Amino acid sequence: MAYRFITELWVHEGENPWYFVTLPPDQSDEIEALSAPSRRGFGSVRVHVTIGASTWSTSLFPDSRAGAYVLPIKQKVRLGERLQVGESVAVSLRLAGE
Repeated sequence: MAYRFITELWVHEGENPWYFVTLPPDQSDEIEALSAPSRRGFGSVRVHVTIGASTWSTSLFPDSRAGAYVLPIKQKVRLGERLQVGESVAVSLRLAGE
């Protein structure tokens, strides 16, 4: 199953900042139900992601504060797609193994 959504890029500040987008709660709930047998460490879920012309494999991670999964956006994608914190990002993803 493919998921598509538009969400805001945000940064988790620190010595080595991490950049994320948060999935919509309804899609997170569906992914949580579908991935239950195959979740990995920390509740992560393997996915294939496309933003703009960039496609890669990574993992989603549950965020209890948001009540949804978050998707890390690596530097190569951020720079290649010219993404800025606070900007809306169109994301397409599918669960690995589909």
